[in-house]
Amino acid sequence: MNLQQADLQMQRSIIPAAKPSGHGGRKLPAGIVLGLMAAYFATVSAPRARSAQNSPIPPSRINPAAQALLNQAIQALGGNAFLSARTLSSTGRVFSIADGVTQGFVQYRSAMEFPDKRRLSYGLGGKKGVTLINRGDQGWEIDRYGMIEQSQKQIERWKLANRYSLENLLRRVIHEPGTLIQKGGQDFVDNLPALIVDVIDAHQVDVKLYLNSQTYLPMRIAYRLLNPQSHEWDEYADVYVDYRSIQGIQTPMHLIRYLNGERVAETFRFQVKYGETFPPGFFQPGA
Repeated sequence: MNLQQADLQMQRSIIPAAKPSGHGGRKLPAGIVLGLMAAYFATVSAPRARSAQNSPIPPSRINPAAQALLNQAIQALGGNAFLSARTLSSTGRVFSIADGVTQGFVQYRSAMEFPDKRRLSYGLGGKKGVTLINRGDQGWEIDRYGMIEQSQKQIERWKLANRYSLENLLRRVIHEPGTLIQKGGQDFVDNLPALIVDVIDAHQVDVKLYLNSQTYLPMRIAYRLLNPQSHEWDEYADVYVDYRSIQGIQTPMHLIRYLNGERVAETFRFQVKYGETFPPGFFQPGA
């Protein structure tokens, strides 16, 4: 997540920031960089589900003006080509950022089968790295030491980041029962005027979709979640820029993730392909 955004969730703890060089940050040893990236990829907290005592889920409510904006966004992305794309493969590089300084980078290869399957490998050059496999409620991690199952917490983190990705938000989330969608006015994203669509989803998560006011391409997806440890709100945002037409689909090649207003990672896609057919068992360990 792709790297989508959020598409990448891993399981190690953050390490102290390295001092920057004249290029904005120095290249770190492979083990340190992998730890940095793993820390970034595991920064999401899962939303709380409705309790059994809650009233039945109400029907969806969509403001006509907001629906018109969503229709324009989907058409700008490629219309039926965007909606019908079942797989997304990409390669590139992702950078970890702390205190405004680039801490390190890793190369990655990602394969997604929507809505909830991914195989992500990341590492430095020819060095053996880490592979994460997720399939719905299941998840595995494979490295040079072998394979382990992802914890339930790690799986929930992946599911959350995947849920609010550009593809799943516009294909699935906005159509779920109990969703409230309204037009949210205007704002600026990176000094460009944006139209806002406000979404309160079936999990009662407040999501804001920012669309370029001229092209209607998505510029930012922002949402907030209550941190179960600090009991404070964590603000997440994924910014999508550098769109290119690939197989009839407008595809963001540069993704930026923010946490509580701080930039924490950037993903640069070098190659993207839609419609790739994966071999049987590709999203299972041992493939």
